[in-house]
Amino acid sequence: MKKILLGAAVLFMHSMDAQKQKFTMAEAVNGLRSSLAIQNIQQFSWLENQDAYFQGVKNAYLKTDIKTGKKDTLVSLSQLNAIGGHTFAAMPRITFIDENKGYFQKQYRYFWLEKKNNTWSISEMMGVDNEAENVYFSKKKDMQVFTRTNNLYIRNGGQLTPITQEQNPNIISGQSVHRQEFGIDKGIFVSPNENKIAFYKMDESMVEDYPIVEWHTTPAQNKNIKYPMAGRTSHQVKLGIYSIAQNKTIYLNIDGEKDQYLTAVTWSPDEKTIFVGVLNRGQNHLKFNQYNAETGAFIKTLFEEKSDKYVEPQHAAIFFPHSAKDFIWQSQRTGYNHLFHYHVDKGLIGQITKGDWLVNSVLGFYEKNNEIIISGTKDSPLQKNLYKVNWKNKKITRINTHLGVHNAALSKSGAYLYDVYSAKNTPRKVDIIHLSTGKVQNLLTAEDPLRNFDRPQIQLVTLKADDGTPLYGKLIKPTNFDANKKYPVIVYLYNGPHLQLVTDAFPESGNLWYEYMAQRGFVVFTMDGRGSSNRGLAFEQAVFRQLGEVEMKDQLKGVEYLKSLPFVDAKRMGIHGWSFGGFMTTSFMLKYPDVFKVGVAGGPVIDWRMYEVMYTERYMDTPQENPEGYAKANLLDKVENLKGKLLMIHGAQDDVVVWQHSIDFLKSAVDKGVQVDYFVYPGHAHNVVGRDRVHLMQKVTDYFEQHLKEK
Repeated sequence: MKKILLGAAVLFMHSMDAQKQKFTMAEAVNGLRSSLAIQNIQQFSWLENQDAYFQGVKNAYLKTDIKTGKKDTLVSLSQLNAIGGHTFAAMPRITFIDENKGYFQKQYRYFWLEKKNNTWSISEMMGVDNEAENVYFSKKKDMQVFTRTNNLYIRNGGQLTPITQEQNPNIISGQSVHRQEFGIDKGIFVSPNENKIAFYKMDESMVEDYPIVEWHTTPAQNKNIKYPMAGRTSHQVKLGIYSIAQNKTIYLNIDGEKDQYLTAVTWSPDEKTIFVGVLNRGQNHLKFNQYNAETGAFIKTLFEEKSDKYVEPQHAAIFFPHSAKDFIWQSQRTGYNHLFHYHVDKGLIGQITKGDWLVNSVLGFYEKNNEIIISGTKDSPLQKNLYKVNWKNKKITRINTHLGVHNAALSKSGAYLYDVYSAKNTPRKVDIIHLSTGKVQNLLTAEDPLRNFDRPQIQLVTLKADDGTPLYGKLIKPTNFDANKKYPVIVYLYNGPHLQLVTDAFPESGNLWYEYMAQRGFVVFTMDGRGSSNRGLAFEQAVFRQLGEVEMKDQLKGVEYLKSLPFVDAKRMGIHGWSFGGFMTTSFMLKYPDVFKVGVAGGPVIDWRMYEVMYTERYMDTPQENPEGYAKANLLDKVENLKGKLLMIHGAQDDVVVWQHSIDFLKSAVDKGVQVDYFVYPGHAHNVVGRDRVHLMQKVTDYFEQHLKEK
């Protein structure tokens, strides 16, 4: 009887395994953003003046008091639909300023939602229409600041006033500049008490036009953009300050090259001065300057940072609570991004964090305990954990218990952390952490949306570069793995600055398409070589002036490892990457043509002389300064080396890696009698997104299936 029961159990288990689902292409590509989305708390935000938070639930918004746990409905869908003149099929996405006021968009128009005498009302925000962009909403006043086309406007108390009135469309105010390098993600900087508005003013008149053709009309239409290529003329930027009370604008008197970079814009808490990081075009000399906010006059340089390679400021200064003099500056000057305490008058007070790890972000202050709350890589470069640092004695303590990739928001009082994290086997957990006691309130533990799928074995791999530097990768084995079989391999890579592929986050593979390919009998391998993110300055700067050299040597360590595995078929290896990864893929197919049988390169940089000034000159200097480095990286004169099958893909409206890169590559292939495969995605810029991405990844998959599977 026992044998029969045991046999039945085994058969049942096999039956369960057989029932495991395979990913569809749509699930592998967009599933985690749609049908397989991980449970989450919607639209969380802390209140400004109390220890409470808002969140969106089905057909309503809730307010929760942290101390009491009391929950109140702020507003519901039925309440909105009871307001005359408006009908909502679903709850709009409301941004609350406080518990009695918020705003939302409907049909590209902005509306206020306001509660008076326990009754909600809706009113249109006049002057802030569907053409308004980069909108700043005041939390203290009836005021909005926004851009429209190339000018900056303020709506204050119902009065709409243009701050700039440029007729030249190539002079743009209030928008991000320098192609969003140097941590720049906005162009409007409102002062702490909202009395002044600092803004970027960018003149692109001197930059060459570049054509982006729109194909959806007949005849097709050309739309010129300004695209400054490496070594060529770049744009020029100024910083203006508009006084709301005086209705007057002044510009900071910033000395230096006309095409230098202005970043790390920081208001002093008293609004009397403003600080700017002034970086030369060579990107090896930063001055952190102070200016008079009334006159624009230069006051002094607080400090300078220099490098024989590059200086890359990424963060504005952060002032300590209740101080107009003490601030935190983040710098990589010691080899890793760390915090430094500066005083406006006294200069450097001291280094706050130290070690061979980096600070990812500063979340705020828990002033009661003299603590700075940060996220960083102290426990592992594959993770992002939360820490508190005492700014007086420099003691650092990890806050979270469970290691992984944590993203958190600090309450306005600094006493509570909203912590959202995942790890390789943890889809998502959401906690409120009480910093005074360490108590953890779990708000959500998400179920695994992939639990019913046939998922592969995944192995973390640590290899060593030529200089002994550890390199982290992931090996994904085929489902139903048989150690006696030989499998084809796909290497997916990026290996460029500011990106890390291998982390301790969910899903463990890092990408469901990898798992889709594992289900189809492929080994998938990915690794972050030198040049990629989160490993410190020496790791990143190893590629300086020689993009595509050190990175390939590191990736070849991965190839050596793969070839050492008895189940890998070294004759059936493929490689795939996009953008910098497209450059790497094409480089491998031409510089090491015997390694990979098949390559798929998306949006690839082919000639770095045609890529943007800010990024390229940081890592390569100019073509005039580094002709040898540019020549080595240029793939146009190496096309004849191609031996394997290469599919190149590009977005027809790509304004990042412009279409000319791959068009010139095709011309070179034709000239040299080399056959390549090619596909274009009309209507897409640098990345193919949405429903069309399913088409893209099906094409990539089919190419590998066709050329790597045994016939």
